[in-house]
Amino acid sequence: MRTTCGFLRRARIIGATYALALLLGGCSVLRFTYNQADEILYWWLDGYTDFDAAQSAAARESISRWLAWHRRTQLPDYAAQLARARQDVLQPVTADAACRWFTLARERADVALAEALPALADHVMTMTPAQWRHVEQRFAKGLDEMRADYLQADRTERQRATVKRVVERFEMLYGRLDDAQRAVVSQAVAASPFDAQRWLEERQARQRDVLALLPPLAAERAGRDRALAALRTLSAQALRSPREGYRAYQQRLTEYNCAFFARVHNATSAEQRNAAATRLKGWEDDLRALTATATPGASPAPIDPR
Repeated sequence: MRTTCGFLRRARIIGATYALALLLGGCSVLRFTYNQADEILYWWLDGYTDFDAAQSAAARESISRWLAWHRRTQLPDYAAQLARARQDVLQPVTADAACRWFTLARERADVALAEALPALADHVMTMTPAQWRHVEQRFAKGLDEMRADYLQADRTERQRATVKRVVERFEMLYGRLDDAQRAVVSQAVAASPFDAQRWLEERQARQRDVLALLPPLAAERAGRDRALAALRTLSAQALRSPREGYRAYQQRLTEYNCAFFARVHNATSAEQRNAAATRLKGWEDDLRALTATATPGASPAPIDPR
Protein backbone atom coordinates (compact mmCIF):
# COMPACT_ATOMS: atom_id res chain seq x y z
CA MET A 1 0.00 0.00 0.00
CA ARG A 2 1.36 3.40 -0.85
CA THR A 3 -0.96 5.15 1.56
CA THR A 4 -4.22 6.48 0.14
CA CYS A 5 -3.88 5.75 -3.61
CA GLY A 6 -1.35 3.04 -2.78
CA PHE A 7 -3.57 1.77 0.02
CA LEU A 8 -6.39 1.40 -2.48
CA ARG A 9 -4.16 -0.71 -4.70
CA ARG A 10 -2.83 -2.92 -1.91
CA ALA A 11 -6.24 -3.41 -0.33
CA ARG A 12 -7.39 -4.76 -3.68
CA ILE A 13 -4.39 -7.08 -3.71
CA ILE A 14 -5.26 -8.41 -0.28
CA GLY A 15 -8.81 -8.94 -1.42
CA ALA A 16 -8.07 -10.62 -4.74
CA THR A 17 -7.86 -14.38 -4.47
CA TYR A 18 -5.25 -15.04 -7.09
CA ALA A 19 -3.23 -11.95 -6.40
CA LEU A 20 -3.00 -12.98 -2.77
CA ALA A 21 -2.04 -16.55 -3.55
CA LEU A 22 0.46 -15.73 -6.28
CA LEU A 23 2.11 -12.89 -4.41
CA LEU A 24 2.59 -14.98 -1.31
CA GLY A 25 3.81 -17.86 -3.43
CA GLY A 26 3.05 -20.92 -1.35
CA CYS A 27 0.92 -22.55 1.30
CA SER A 28 3.14 -22.20 4.37
CA VAL A 29 4.15 -18.68 3.35
CA LEU A 30 0.53 -17.69 2.76
CA ARG A 31 -0.59 -18.85 6.20
CA PHE A 32 2.40 -17.32 7.96
CA THR A 33 2.08 -14.00 6.13
CA TYR A 34 -1.65 -13.68 6.73
CA ASN A 35 -1.15 -14.36 10.43
CA GLN A 36 1.40 -11.53 10.48
CA ALA A 37 -0.73 -9.20 8.35
CA ASP A 38 -1.61 -6.86 11.21
CA GLU A 39 2.06 -6.00 11.78
CA ILE A 40 2.87 -5.91 8.06
CA LEU A 41 0.03 -3.51 7.32
CA TYR A 42 0.75 -1.36 10.35
CA TRP A 43 4.44 -0.87 9.58
CA TRP A 44 3.79 -0.32 5.91
CA LEU A 45 1.27 2.43 6.64
CA ASP A 46 3.50 3.95 9.30
CA GLY A 47 6.29 4.15 6.74
CA TYR A 48 4.09 6.39 4.63
CA THR A 49 2.27 8.48 7.22
CA ASP A 50 4.62 8.46 10.24
CA PHE A 51 1.92 7.89 12.88
CA ASP A 52 1.86 9.86 16.08
CA ALA A 53 0.94 8.05 19.30
CA ALA A 54 -2.82 8.52 18.95
CA GLN A 55 -2.82 7.59 15.28
CA SER A 56 -0.73 4.53 16.01
CA ALA A 57 -3.21 3.16 18.52
CA ALA A 58 -6.16 3.91 16.24
CA ALA A 59 -4.43 2.31 13.24
CA ARG A 60 -3.66 -0.89 15.13
CA GLU A 61 -7.26 -1.15 16.29
CA SER A 62 -8.66 -0.50 12.80
CA ILE A 63 -6.30 -2.98 11.15
CA SER A 64 -7.16 -5.66 13.71
CA ARG A 65 -10.89 -5.09 13.23
CA TRP A 66 -10.60 -5.15 9.43
CA LEU A 67 -8.53 -8.33 9.41
CA ALA A 68 -10.99 -10.08 11.75
CA TRP A 69 -13.82 -9.16 9.39
CA HIS A 70 -11.76 -10.24 6.36
CA ARG A 71 -10.82 -13.59 7.86
CA ARG A 72 -14.40 -14.32 8.92
CA THR A 73 -16.30 -13.16 5.83
CA GLN A 74 -13.91 -13.14 2.87
CA LEU A 75 -11.55 -16.08 3.20
CA PRO A 76 -14.32 -18.70 2.89
CA ASP A 77 -15.28 -17.15 -0.44
CA TYR A 78 -11.68 -17.09 -1.65
CA ALA A 79 -11.33 -20.76 -0.73
CA ALA A 80 -14.49 -21.58 -2.69
CA GLN A 81 -13.12 -19.71 -5.69
CA LEU A 82 -9.89 -21.67 -5.51
CA ALA A 83 -11.82 -24.93 -5.34
CA ARG A 84 -13.48 -24.06 -8.64
CA ALA A 85 -10.23 -22.76 -10.12
CA ARG A 86 -8.36 -26.01 -9.47
CA GLN A 87 -10.95 -27.79 -11.60
CA ASP A 88 -10.82 -25.18 -14.35
CA VAL A 89 -7.02 -25.12 -14.46
CA LEU A 90 -6.96 -28.72 -15.66
CA GLN A 91 -8.71 -27.74 -18.91
CA PRO A 92 -7.90 -25.37 -21.78
CA VAL A 93 -9.19 -21.83 -21.18
CA THR A 94 -10.36 -19.02 -23.41
CA ALA A 95 -9.48 -15.35 -23.08
CA ASP A 96 -13.08 -14.66 -22.02
CA ALA A 97 -12.86 -17.25 -19.26
CA ALA A 98 -9.60 -15.73 -18.01
CA CYS A 99 -11.20 -12.29 -17.97
CA ARG A 100 -14.15 -13.60 -15.96
CA TRP A 101 -11.79 -14.87 -13.29
CA PHE A 102 -9.82 -11.63 -13.21
CA THR A 103 -13.07 -9.67 -12.92
CA LEU A 104 -14.26 -11.92 -10.12
CA ALA A 105 -11.03 -11.43 -8.20
CA ARG A 106 -11.30 -7.66 -8.61
CA GLU A 107 -14.91 -7.65 -7.43
CA ARG A 108 -14.03 -9.56 -4.27
CA ALA A 109 -11.09 -7.23 -3.71
CA ASP A 110 -13.36 -4.21 -4.02
CA VAL A 111 -15.58 -5.63 -1.25
CA ALA A 112 -12.53 -5.79 1.00
CA LEU A 113 -11.50 -2.26 0.07
CA ALA A 114 -14.96 -0.83 0.73
CA GLU A 115 -14.82 -2.22 4.26
CA ALA A 116 -11.47 -0.52 4.87
CA LEU A 117 -12.35 2.96 3.59
CA PRO A 118 -14.28 4.33 6.61
CA ALA A 119 -11.34 3.73 8.94
CA LEU A 120 -8.98 5.21 6.36
CA ALA A 121 -11.23 8.27 6.13
CA ASP A 122 -10.99 8.72 9.89
CA HIS A 123 -7.21 8.54 9.68
CA VAL A 124 -7.00 10.99 6.78
CA MET A 125 -8.83 13.59 8.84
CA THR A 126 -6.13 13.46 11.54
CA MET A 127 -3.15 13.92 9.24
CA THR A 128 -0.98 17.02 9.58
CA PRO A 129 0.74 19.04 6.83
CA ALA A 130 4.05 17.48 7.84
CA GLN A 131 2.58 14.01 7.36
CA TRP A 132 1.26 14.91 3.92
CA ARG A 133 4.75 16.13 2.97
CA HIS A 134 6.02 12.75 4.17
CA VAL A 135 3.46 11.01 1.94
CA GLU A 136 4.58 13.14 -1.02
CA GLN A 137 8.20 12.17 -0.43
CA ARG A 138 7.27 8.49 -0.23
CA PHE A 139 5.29 8.79 -3.45
CA ALA A 140 8.36 10.23 -5.16
CA LYS A 141 10.59 7.48 -3.79
CA GLY A 142 8.16 4.81 -4.98
CA LEU A 143 8.10 6.27 -8.48
CA ASP A 144 11.89 6.26 -8.58
CA GLU A 145 11.92 2.59 -7.57
CA MET A 146 9.39 1.73 -10.26
CA ARG A 147 11.39 3.59 -12.91
CA ALA A 148 14.44 1.56 -11.95
CA ASP A 149 12.45 -1.68 -12.21
CA TYR A 150 10.40 -0.96 -15.33
CA LEU A 151 12.10 1.79 -17.33
CA GLN A 152 15.64 0.59 -17.93
CA ALA A 153 17.31 2.84 -20.51
CA ASP A 154 18.29 -0.11 -22.66
CA ARG A 155 15.17 -1.53 -24.31
CA THR A 156 16.66 -5.01 -24.58
CA GLU A 157 17.37 -5.01 -20.86
CA ARG A 158 13.84 -3.73 -20.18
CA GLN A 159 12.35 -6.53 -22.28
CA ARG A 160 14.52 -9.13 -20.57
CA ALA A 161 13.48 -7.90 -17.10
CA THR A 162 9.80 -7.98 -18.04
CA VAL A 163 10.00 -11.50 -19.44
CA LYS A 164 11.81 -12.64 -16.29
CA ARG A 165 9.06 -11.21 -14.05
CA VAL A 166 6.27 -12.77 -16.10
CA VAL A 167 7.96 -16.17 -16.31
CA GLU A 168 8.46 -16.20 -12.54
CA ARG A 169 4.76 -15.48 -11.98
CA PHE A 170 3.67 -18.30 -14.26
CA GLU A 171 6.18 -20.66 -12.68
CA MET A 172 4.71 -19.97 -9.23
CA LEU A 173 1.57 -21.67 -10.49
CA TYR A 174 2.68 -24.22 -13.08
CA GLY A 175 6.23 -25.02 -12.11
CA ARG A 176 9.18 -24.58 -14.44
CA LEU A 177 8.37 -23.51 -18.00
CA ASP A 178 10.29 -25.19 -20.80
CA ASP A 179 12.10 -23.31 -23.57
CA ALA A 180 9.12 -23.38 -25.94
CA GLN A 181 6.81 -22.01 -23.25
CA ARG A 182 9.31 -19.30 -22.35
CA ALA A 183 9.39 -18.37 -26.03
CA VAL A 184 5.59 -18.00 -25.95
CA VAL A 185 5.93 -15.63 -22.99
CA SER A 186 8.73 -13.68 -24.66
CA GLN A 187 6.76 -13.25 -27.87
CA ALA A 188 3.63 -12.18 -25.99
CA VAL A 189 5.57 -9.67 -23.90
CA ALA A 190 7.11 -8.20 -27.06
CA ALA A 191 3.67 -7.77 -28.62
CA SER A 192 2.01 -6.44 -25.47
CA PRO A 193 0.50 -2.93 -25.51
CA PHE A 194 1.90 -2.41 -21.99
CA ASP A 195 3.65 0.96 -21.86
CA ALA A 196 5.69 1.39 -18.68
CA GLN A 197 6.18 5.12 -19.24
CA ARG A 198 2.47 5.68 -19.66
CA TRP A 199 1.71 3.53 -16.63
CA LEU A 200 4.09 5.54 -14.45
CA GLU A 201 2.73 8.84 -15.74
CA GLU A 202 -0.78 7.72 -14.84
CA ARG A 203 0.39 6.63 -11.41
CA GLN A 204 1.98 10.04 -10.89
CA ALA A 205 -1.25 11.73 -12.00
CA ARG A 206 -3.21 9.68 -9.46
CA GLN A 207 -0.80 10.69 -6.75
CA ARG A 208 -1.30 14.32 -7.71
CA ASP A 209 -5.05 13.74 -7.47
CA VAL A 210 -4.61 12.38 -3.95
CA LEU A 211 -2.49 15.30 -2.85
CA ALA A 212 -4.86 17.83 -4.41
CA LEU A 213 -7.99 16.32 -2.87
CA LEU A 214 -7.21 14.99 0.59
CA PRO A 215 -4.84 17.41 2.38
CA PRO A 216 -7.29 20.36 2.07
CA LEU A 217 -10.03 18.20 3.60
CA ALA A 218 -7.72 17.26 6.46
CA ALA A 219 -6.74 20.90 6.99
CA GLU A 220 -10.41 21.90 7.15
CA ARG A 221 -11.23 18.94 9.41
CA ALA A 222 -14.03 18.43 6.93
CA GLY A 223 -15.32 15.30 8.62
CA ARG A 224 -15.55 11.62 7.83
CA ASP A 225 -18.37 11.86 5.29
CA ARG A 226 -16.49 14.20 2.97
CA ALA A 227 -13.25 12.26 3.40
CA LEU A 228 -15.03 8.98 2.70
CA ALA A 229 -16.65 10.41 -0.43
CA ALA A 230 -13.24 11.60 -1.62
CA LEU A 231 -11.68 8.20 -0.98
CA ARG A 232 -14.47 6.47 -2.86
CA THR A 233 -13.87 8.80 -5.78
CA LEU A 234 -10.16 8.02 -5.75
CA SER A 235 -10.88 4.32 -5.46
CA ALA A 236 -13.17 4.39 -8.49
CA GLN A 237 -10.58 6.37 -10.45
CA ALA A 238 -7.88 3.83 -9.56
CA LEU A 239 -10.00 1.23 -11.30
CA ARG A 240 -11.26 3.44 -14.12
CA SER A 241 -9.06 6.40 -14.91
CA PRO A 242 -10.74 9.81 -15.27
CA ARG A 243 -8.44 10.34 -18.24
CA GLU A 244 -10.20 9.06 -21.36
CA GLY A 245 -7.07 8.12 -23.28
CA TYR A 246 -5.77 6.04 -20.41
CA ARG A 247 -9.13 4.31 -19.97
CA ALA A 248 -8.98 3.14 -23.57
CA TYR A 249 -5.41 1.96 -23.02
CA GLN A 250 -6.48 0.08 -19.86
CA GLN A 251 -9.19 -1.72 -21.80
CA ARG A 252 -6.79 -2.78 -24.56
CA LEU A 253 -4.25 -3.98 -22.05
CA THR A 254 -6.82 -5.93 -20.03
CA GLU A 255 -8.11 -7.71 -23.13
CA TYR A 256 -4.58 -8.49 -24.24
CA ASN A 257 -3.59 -9.85 -20.82
CA CYS A 258 -6.60 -12.16 -20.71
CA ALA A 259 -5.60 -13.59 -24.08
CA PHE A 260 -1.95 -13.71 -22.96
CA PHE A 261 -2.81 -15.76 -19.88
CA ALA A 262 -4.99 -18.13 -21.91
CA ARG A 263 -2.25 -18.56 -24.50
CA VAL A 264 0.37 -19.52 -21.92
CA HIS A 265 -2.02 -21.75 -20.00
CA ASN A 266 -3.00 -23.60 -23.15
CA ALA A 267 0.69 -24.19 -23.90
CA THR A 268 1.20 -26.01 -20.58
CA SER A 269 1.37 -29.77 -20.25
CA ALA A 270 -1.01 -32.02 -18.33
CA GLU A 271 1.71 -32.42 -15.71
CA GLN A 272 2.03 -28.66 -15.28
CA ARG A 273 -1.74 -28.24 -15.00
CA ASN A 274 -1.85 -30.95 -12.35
CA ALA A 275 0.92 -29.11 -10.51
CA ALA A 276 -1.14 -25.92 -10.72
CA ALA A 277 -4.20 -27.71 -9.34
CA THR A 278 -2.09 -29.04 -6.47
CA ARG A 279 -0.84 -25.54 -5.66
CA LEU A 280 -4.36 -24.13 -5.78
CA LYS A 281 -5.52 -26.91 -3.45
CA GLY A 282 -2.74 -26.01 -1.03
CA TRP A 283 -3.78 -22.37 -1.04
CA GLU A 284 -7.41 -23.39 -0.60
CA ASP A 285 -6.52 -25.57 2.38
CA ASP A 286 -4.53 -22.74 3.92
CA LEU A 287 -7.43 -20.32 3.56
CA ARG A 288 -9.81 -22.81 5.13
CA ALA A 289 -7.39 -23.31 8.02
CA LEU A 290 -7.16 -19.56 8.50
CA THR A 291 -10.95 -19.31 8.41
CA ALA A 292 -11.24 -21.96 11.11
CA THR A 293 -9.54 -19.59 13.56
CA ALA A 294 -12.00 -16.76 12.84
CA THR A 295 -14.66 -15.64 15.26
CA PRO A 296 -18.17 -16.82 14.39
CA GLY A 297 -20.07 -14.85 11.77
CA ALA A 298 -21.95 -15.19 8.54
CA SER A 299 -20.02 -15.55 5.29
CA PRO A 300 -21.25 -14.12 2.00
CA ALA A 301 -22.34 -16.55 -0.66
CA PRO A 302 -19.53 -17.24 -3.14
CA ILE A 303 -19.84 -15.55 -6.51
CA ASP A 304 -20.12 -18.02 -9.39
CA PRO A 305 -17.92 -16.84 -12.29
CA ARG A 306 -19.77 -18.92 -14.84
